Amino acid sequence: MTDNRTLARRPAGRQGTRAPHARDLLAWYDRHRRALPWRALPGEHADPYRVWLSEIMLQQTTVKAVGPYFAKFLALWPDVGVLAASPVEEVMKAWAGLGYYSRARNLHACAKAVVADHGGLFPASLEDLRALPGIGDYTAAAIASIAFGIAAPVVDGNVERVVTRLNLMETPLPAAKPAIRARVAELLDSARPGDFAQATMDLGATICTPKRPACALCPWTGACRAEAEGRQEEFPVKAARKARDTRYGAAFVVVSADGKLLVRTRPDKGLLGGMTEVPGSDWSAGFDPEGAEPPIEARFRRLAGTVTHVFTHFPLELTVSRADVRAGTRPPAGMRWIPLSEVAGEAFPTLMRKVIAHAMGDGDR
Repeated sequence: MTDNRTLARRPAGRQGTRAPHARDLLAWYDRHRRALPWRALPGEHADPYRVWLSEIMLQQTTVKAVGPYFAKFLALWPDVGVLAASPVEEVMKAWAGLGYYSRARNLHACAKAVVADHGGLFPASLEDLRALPGIGDYTAAAIASIAFGIAAPVVDGNVERVVTRLNLMETPLPAAKPAIRARVAELLDSARPGDFAQATMDLGATICTPKRPACALCPWTGACRAEAEGRQEEFPVKAARKARDTRYGAAFVVVSADGKLLVRTRPDKGLLGGMTEVPGSDWSAGFDPEGAEPPIEARFRRLAGTVTHVFTHFPLELTVSRADVRAGTRPPAGMRWIPLSEVAGEAFPTLMRKVIAHAMGDGDR
């Protein structure tokens, strides 16, 4: 429950009674807009490529984490044509560490589709944008609104928080999403849809924050029903999460005498698809480490401690075993050797980098 010492209730009738207007939000945005590397400056036209690239990267990821990756991608692939012509393996390598790796595969597939089907130019309609790989309703609306000035409601997590507080929406997410989207459609300014979309995102990120929102600085203070009742931190209401069972597995780190690491590529489909990994077992709640089969005949030693990682749908715990083999050892089918000096540039997900660090003696024990 919200601590009323922090969020005092307002006298009935004094707050939350006037209607929110887009003009108030846009006036605030014109003064306080965030400077982001993918955002056009005032008076400039937004680049659809930069808008698309940033929106794909920002899915399930923070602005702070995305910044360096966005700069790296622009340096490597300054436009959609160059990206489409690059091998997908290079895209996966550049993406490594950003997580949710299906986004990287879809990013490359989308670039190829834009070049093949649209002459290298992003289409300017919601329908055509939605038809591209990796672009759903939210991303299509964001590109259409910000890059092409189409009055489409753009709703991310920040916007959900703003709108549910503004309207005191008691319906839990995700069931509340259609109502939120409808409310955004009512509020948005059709003359400045891109600015309105970015303004609501900025408001949620900087003022209408999950904890201790700065309501006194909000352009919609006085129009917010949650503020009127001192219940800001209760919204958005979220459905109770189901308990997630921990899964377990084993990872095998094999190092050759000539400084190489045994690796393989995960299948394109599924979790961490297309990424590089050290060989290991399947992951399951009932995993028995004694039954794990090493990938190669060698003297393995199980290391103290485990490597843990949390995915969206489950936490994972891996035992790690290491073996050192002679130079020239033939890799098993479907596996390959890479020089240890190239590990940093390989398409390892964060989990595998934890495993390798653990095996090399500088991971958490």
